This record gives sequence, C-alpha cells and structure tokens, in this order.
Amino acid sequence: MPFDTKLIDDLVRVATGAFGAVAGVREEARSRLREQFEHVLSRLDVVTREEFEIVRALAQRAREEQELLVARVASLEAAAQPAAAKRSAPKPAAAKLPVKAAAAAAKPARRAASAPEAAPAPKRRGTRTKASD
Repeated sequence: MPFDTKLIDDLVRVATGAFGAVAGVREEARSRLREQFEHVLSRLDVVTREEFEIVRALAQRAREEQELLVARVASLEAAAQPAAAKRSAPKPAAAKLPVKAAAAAAKPARRAASAPEAAPAPKRRGTRTKASD
C-alpha cells in the first residue's frame, strides 16, 4: 500500500504549527509570570542582587577590620601586662594586726558611729502606747 506523502506533509505542518503555537503560549505565559513577580517584588521592598552584593562586601571588609583590631588590642594588652606588673610590685607590708585584734578594734568604731545607748529615745507627743492605756 503506497503512502500518501501529501497527507504526511500536511500532518507535519499541522504538528509543527501546533508546537510553534505551544512554544509561543509558553513564552507568553513565562513573560506574564515574570511581570507579575516583578510587580509583587517591587511592592515588597526587596533589595536587588547588586545592592545585596555591595552590602555583603562592606560587611566582609568590616569583619576583616574588626579581626585586625582585635589582634592589635591583644598585642597591646600583652605588651602592657609586663609594664603593669612592674608598677604593681608588692610593697613592704606595714605592721599588720592579727585578725582578732583588727575585728576588736573595729567594734568600738561601730558603736561610736551609732546613737548613744545611755540617752533614751525622745517620746512623741500625742502617741499612745499599750503601757499608758
């Protein structure tokens, strides 16, 4: 049975046209979706990729500078410790009292600071106490 080439050519043209139409519809849908996403993102106040990369580079540079400063402070503190140790060398101790003697010496000073015990507290006028009832 011989094939009809004209029929096959027509079917190929129809299929090619259908695939072309589908590809066109796909591209149209893709462009519409892209427009919608851009519209939504513009309302959300989202940064662009370029802005993000700039801020990222600034943060990286700030981190590197901070690490350098930390190392510099550590080296300065290490250099300052021997000098501080020389300045704060122990001085000759003065005659120290034993712990009990120091505590006993502090007690009279506390008593002197408080109100005298011999003088009675002044009475308030117009106040009644249980003893006077």
